[in-house]
Amino acid sequence: MATPSLLFFFFLSVALSTSAHPKHFTIELIHRDSPLSPLYNPQNTATDRLNAAFLRSISRSRRFNHQTDLQSGLTELADAEYFMSITIGTPPVKVLVLADTGSDLIWVQCKPCQGCYGNGTIFDKKKSSTYKNEPCNSHNCNAFPHSKRVCDIYHNVCNYDYKYGDGSFTIGDVATETISIDTASGSPVSFPGISFGCGYNNDGIFENTSSGIIGLGGGKLSLISQLSSSIPIPKKLSYCLSHKSTNMNGKSFINLGTSTIPSGLSKASRMISTPLVIKDDYYYLTLEAISVGKTKIPYTGKFSNPKDGGIFLETKGNIIIDSGTPLTHLDSGFFRIFGAAVEESVTGAKRVSHPNKIFSHCFKPGNANIRLPEITVHFTRADVRLSETNAFVKENEDMVCLGMIPTTEAVIYGAYAQMDFFVGYDLESRTVSFQRIDCSANL
Repeated sequence: MATPSLLFFFFLSVALSTSAHPKHFTIELIHRDSPLSPLYNPQNTATDRLNAAFLRSISRSRRFNHQTDLQSGLTELADAEYFMSITIGTPPVKVLVLADTGSDLIWVQCKPCQGCYGNGTIFDKKKSSTYKNEPCNSHNCNAFPHSKRVCDIYHNVCNYDYKYGDGSFTIGDVATETISIDTASGSPVSFPGISFGCGYNNDGIFENTSSGIIGLGGGKLSLISQLSSSIPIPKKLSYCLSHKSTNMNGKSFINLGTSTIPSGLSKASRMISTPLVIKDDYYYLTLEAISVGKTKIPYTGKFSNPKDGGIFLETKGNIIIDSGTPLTHLDSGFFRIFGAAVEESVTGAKRVSHPNKIFSHCFKPGNANIRLPEITVHFTRADVRLSETNAFVKENEDMVCLGMIPTTEAVIYGAYAQMDFFVGYDLESRTVSFQRIDCSANL
């Protein structure tokens, strides 16, 4: 079974069409635990990686509720699952950033730093011929939340000030720059005039190897929104997360500008679609029920609204879909019924306690072969059948655990449940599609 994989950090190696401004492009993702990652630690065991992913998942879930400004969509960089390497400016400077479908703002650390973190690259705007500060009344300045932008009247420069719920923050100038992505042939494709935050005062619990964030959420400031309005490319994105992405054999990828499966990838099932709800720049689906084998359990759980800080019953858009949160988080009241149904359906194993109290439903195989139930997640008009890899995690040869956890905070459909599915977001028709494929095949 799989070890942890996707919220979202990327390195970048791209296959693009040959035009100067392609209508879509595919980016290969490298997991933080992959041997190709700058964070790779060969001494970590599968159990170490699983425990770390659990902690990142909990941390990220809490930030969906506790951010002081949910319109920013910012989450702690230490929670990253994948890296993305881009170049910014003229001449181009390579920086390592988080690419996150749960975020909206694009920002990087900039010189001169009043306060910068880590050992990642710091962008020097004075050395770039394409850098341009945004004036106070510009369209790009007004796209920032009103409460988080400040006008430097003396210089007529738009500033931003974002703070995190955990005390982390980024402060700087709103500006435009050229962002470039390398093609598979090595020739970069450049996108001029991208609005971003040039952060000169940044501090908090950030990943030391990264330099900022690329937001791919549903808001006006995200990369996909900006590219769709400027080039334009279709306002679509898609990804496939391989359960093998922590080793050299697995490949994960993200597409910008299309929600169509790349040619050459085998399709193991038909594509199904469900309505997409965008609230506070986050992506939501509507969860109606979850089946354990043939037992269908209606989802009537409470939904935590991050913006209002309230807890109430929501009928449409009641679960965040996030590629950066490893585990699926379900309302604790519903989870009690769901977990009991899973426990009753497992055969050939006995219930055991997790040594670190991370997972609530773990099983130790007996003399017979363990049999795990099929779990189907029922979204509106889309029944997503999970594999054992999607629903369960194997910590070692002696223990298998349900890879979903209860929560009293944000309800999230996480990355493990999405592994080896092609997940396509059509932001124009407001749908999300699922189709099981082998992410690594012939990519």
